[in-house]
Amino acid sequence: MTDMKSTMSASDDTAGFVAAQWTRVTGVGVDPHEYRRVTDGLASVADWGPAFLRTGREHLERAEDAGSSLSAGTHLLAAARWFHSATLAPYAEAARAAAAADDALGRALALLEPGARRVSGEGFTGWLRVPPAGRDGRGGDAVGTVIVVPGLDSAKEEFLDLASALLARGLAVFAMDGPGQGVLAASSVLVPEYEEVVGRVVDALGVPRVGLVGLSLGGYFAARAAALEPRVAAAATVSGPFRLDWDELPPPVQDMVVRRTGGVDAAREFARHVDLAGLAPRITAPLLVVDGGQDVIPGVTNGEPLARSAPRGTHLSVPHGDHLLGNARPDWLPRLADHLAHALTGA
Repeated sequence: MTDMKSTMSASDDTAGFVAAQWTRVTGVGVDPHEYRRVTDGLASVADWGPAFLRTGREHLERAEDAGSSLSAGTHLLAAARWFHSATLAPYAEAARAAAAADDALGRALALLEPGARRVSGEGFTGWLRVPPAGRDGRGGDAVGTVIVVPGLDSAKEEFLDLASALLARGLAVFAMDGPGQGVLAASSVLVPEYEEVVGRVVDALGVPRVGLVGLSLGGYFAARAAALEPRVAAAATVSGPFRLDWDELPPPVQDMVVRRTGGVDAAREFARHVDLAGLAPRITAPLLVVDGGQDVIPGVTNGEPLARSAPRGTHLSVPHGDHLLGNARPDWLPRLADHLAHALTGA
């Protein structure tokens, strides 16, 4: 569901799938020209995973041969993006690709941001990154902390540009994988009670309050946590569902939910929980809801009712935006980062 339109295209044709993934994968930070070179050679969607895994390994080799830690770290970040993107099409080696993405990101941060640290606990893992030293001599002190929550088939490696925007505003960022997500997808399943996961993350981070931003299905997780976890002081959603209607969801999307929840019955029960009608009025923190006008998926009610029902909700609709709005980043990313910074600092 993190890109349900792209998922639906997988059953059509290779060219259609490649085109549908364009804004998502380049939005992750994959070089668009390299993307074209790799995908132009695909004979079928089944070739996607192996080709992306191979390209990620090429970046690992470049990192080994790099002449500086900066160059090596840059290639490792590229490898993490390619490895994660390998999981976006049906792929038997998806768990191996997710593990490779996790490892490459950790190695990159060790070189580029020595202050980053791994934080893991029951049902979550991720990296806490701190803002760069400021001109005022405060060092890397953060003015607040934001947790970035991924969606159905996304992971912490996918939203590095969002993390960069938050870091630039003096915020610390914890980019996480939760149950059934990213590197944890092979060993756990999605759970609707994500507020419990967020609560354990806040405990582990040792901060009194946090901001949350959730993307696609992560928008539901973030909104739910904002309603039920009192330490959430600001929230934002991007392409998050307000409600899911299982019977209306396209079959490829149903299949993905089944895989990520562990079975058909579990998937139906999970989808039944994705309904924010009763929780939205309980979100008292400032909430920004971002939707793309071109993001229309059967069985999915987008976020406008969430913004309308939340006491401090604001709705930002980008008419030309697709799912995750990878084709419209200037229209929403600065505003979302400012929203969280202002809400957490009181500025």
